[in-house]
Amino acid sequence: MKKQIKRNNVQRVRFLCTAAIIAALYVALTYVSMFLGLDKNAIQIRFSEALCVLAFVTPAAVPGMTVGCLLANILTGCAPLDILLGPIATFIGAIGAYLIGKMRNVNVARWICTVPNIVSNTVIVTVVCFFCYTAPSAQTWEIVPFYAATVFIGEVISCGVIGTVLLRSSEKILCRIC
Repeated sequence: MKKQIKRNNVQRVRFLCTAAIIAALYVALTYVSMFLGLDKNAIQIRFSEALCVLAFVTPAAVPGMTVGCLLANILTGCAPLDILLGPIATFIGAIGAYLIGKMRNVNVARWICTVPNIVSNTVIVTVVCFFCYTAPSAQTWEIVPFYAATVFIGEVISCGVIGTVLLRSSEKILCRIC
């Protein structure tokens, strides 16, 4: 009985530590993108979004990514709606990647695990861009497809391309760590 309790405590601590490391990496990689000026263009590239593939490997990435996104949005001075909705988009994407990681066909799952994050961010961040980062005089519905396209392209680069390369190149290491 005591061994089981000790094992459960070790698993909880490991889960929390993994989530905390992922959150810290998310914040650090967001700052790297910011310092390189990749977050200031129409197509924003956040290296931290590549970490969404970690949810494919470990469930600890779900709270880690969510908290990391929340902290990054607060620390980088995002609008309040962005601070609220950004982590929700990341949470939805991470849950999707985690669930895809449970698929039986692992070869297919590896290639599609970034799709939930790309879709959730495209939908939610488009709304955030429209309401928070558009001048009131320019807030017309004609700009929404532009925002959707630029967010989608940025997510495909950050999450789809860089994330997939990260997963494919380090999967054996990630599986052992996580």
